[in-house]
Amino acid sequence: MVSIENLHKKFGKNQVLKGVDLSINEGGIFAVLGPNGSGKTTLIKSVLGMVIPDKGTIEVQGNNINKSSEYRHKIDYLPQIANFPSNLKVKELIKMIKDLRKPTNEEIHLIELFKLEPFLDKKLGNLSGGTKQKVNIVLTFMFDSPLIILDEPTSGLDPISLIRLKDLIQAEKAKGKTILITSHIMSFVEEVSDEIVFLLEGKIYFKGTIQDLKTKTKQPDFDHAIASILTNNHA
Repeated sequence: MVSIENLHKKFGKNQVLKGVDLSINEGGIFAVLGPNGSGKTTLIKSVLGMVIPDKGTIEVQGNNINKSSEYRHKIDYLPQIANFPSNLKVKELIKMIKDLRKPTNEEIHLIELFKLEPFLDKKLGNLSGGTKQKVNIVLTFMFDSPLIILDEPTSGLDPISLIRLKDLIQAEKAKGKTILITSHIMSFVEEVSDEIVFLLEGKIYFKGTIQDLKTKTKQPDFDHAIASILTNNHA
C-alpha cells in the first residue's frame, strides 16, 4: 500500500528524517509513534505530498507520488489541528468539501453518530475544540478511500465520541482499508493498532506488533516498553 525508501528531509540545519525505509501492507491499522521532533508529522506530510523530501522515494499503491498528484484522491486525511474558516457554518463547510470530492453520503450517518445536528447552523469559529474535532472526523470519513491517515484523531474528544471513533476505525479496517494513525495516547494505540512503527531521531527504531515490542524491550506492558525505548536512548 505504502512503500518508502531512503527518505531524507532537512529543515535548515535540522535533519528530521535520516534515511527512513518503511513498507506498509494493504489492510490493517498502523500507528506511527515517537517523541516530539522524531519526524512523525514530516513523514506523514511527505506521504501526502505536503512536504517534499530532499531524497528518497514514496510509492502509494505501486505509484511513485512524484509523478502525479492523482494518488491523493485515494487518501482520506484528518489533520492534527482543524483549521476551518471561522465565519462558515458547519453545514456550509460539509457542502463545500462534498462539492470538491465525491462523497459516499456517509455524512448523514456520521453527523448522527457524533451528535452534530444541533451544530449544523453554527459558525465554526464559535465551536469548542472537541466539536471541531467531530466535524474534522465527519469530513475525513464521509469518503471511501483505500488509505486513511489520522493525525492525533482523539484530540479533544469526550469518552463517548472516542468509543465511536474506535468503532469507526475498526469498521473501515473491516472493509480492507489501510489506516495510519499518529497518537500520544498509548491506551488508544494499544486498543486499535495491528502494528506500530516507532520513529526515533528521524529513523525507524522498531516496526512490528505491540507484543513484539514488549518482548524486545523485556517489559510487561506497552507503556513500559515505550518508556524503556525513550530512557535507553536518552541515557
